[in-house]
Formats: sequence, structure tokens, C-alpha cells
Amino acid sequence: MVDRNAKGFWGWLYRNSPKREDMIKSRWLRPFAHRIGNRELWRFTRRSVPRGVALGLLVGILLLIPGIQIVGVAMLALPFRANIPIGAAMTFLSNPATTPFILLASTAAGNWALGLHADVATFDRLIRESAGMNAWASWLFSEAAPAMLAGLSLIAIASAVIGYAVSVVIWRFWIAGKWRRRHGRSH
Repeated sequence: MVDRNAKGFWGWLYRNSPKREDMIKSRWLRPFAHRIGNRELWRFTRRSVPRGVALGLLVGILLLIPGIQIVGVAMLALPFRANIPIGAAMTFLSNPATTPFILLASTAAGNWALGLHADVATFDRLIRESAGMNAWASWLFSEAAPAMLAGLSLIAIASAVIGYAVSVVIWRFWIAGKWRRRHGRSH
């Protein structure tokens, strides 16, 4: 287990990951608290960690709404038996610094996938000008919204698949290193 006072990435991750008790007390998750509190969903195993990485990336990129992302990961962790803390931590890859790039890339990917010619500038202008419902509705029915949503879906799915594969490889290297260290000490 990671020490709460540990330095570096693992210490930071441990200190900033949602705690089991906090998730159980959440008003959004209260109806599912008995299932989310299952200790299986909070253990770091070779199967649950890659699932948590994949779900965290999928939900974090697809939803792009802070707070709702963690609730979404916790809910999806139930049927997939994924690690909740890792999934919640992975949602932080989509943050205010990365969201503009994700939206730009998603529009480009959606344009490519659907053969559209949507522009991100309209979305950016609507946000900057605090546009009203009529402006957002007209944007929603333009080419930009379908392109952005399709692109978000494509990027979220691709990120989840790649994240799953990378975490499996990292997990295997980490376990192999533990075995080498253990074997080296015993002889």
C-alpha cells in the first residue's frame, strides 16, 4: 500500500484520489452506496486497474463535466468491476487546460468520420459571448454539434482502448520488476 506521506506521483495520487468513505457518503451515490462500497472495487488488481483506466478515460473525455465524471465512473465500475480510485483519477486528464484541445481534436475527428466541414470557432464564440439558448440551439442543429459529438465518441473510445492496453503492459512490467527484485534478494 502507498504511504499517505509518500512523495512523487503515487503519493499525490493516493492523497487526491476519492476515498471509499467519501464516495459512500455522496448524495449522488447514496442509492448505490452498498454496492460502491464493495471492497473489490477499491483493490488494485491486474484486472481492475486497466478497467478503471479505460472507464476513467472513456467517461472523462465523453462527458467533460467535472464532478459528474467521477459519479459516472463509479456507476460504470459496478458492472465492469473496475477500480474506482484509478477510474476517478483518470477523469482528471480532461481538465480546463486540456478541454479546448480535446474539443478541437474531436471536431476534426468528427469532420473526418462524418465527412463534414464544421468549425470550432463558432463553439468558442458561443462560450466567450455567453450566448443565449437560441444561439446554442442553432449551433446544435448545425454541422458542428454532430461533428463534435462523433469526434468525442471516437476519441473517448480510442483513448479507453489505448489506456487499457498501456496499463496492462505497465502492470506486467511492474510485476516482473517485483519478481526480479524478490528473486535477486533470495539468492
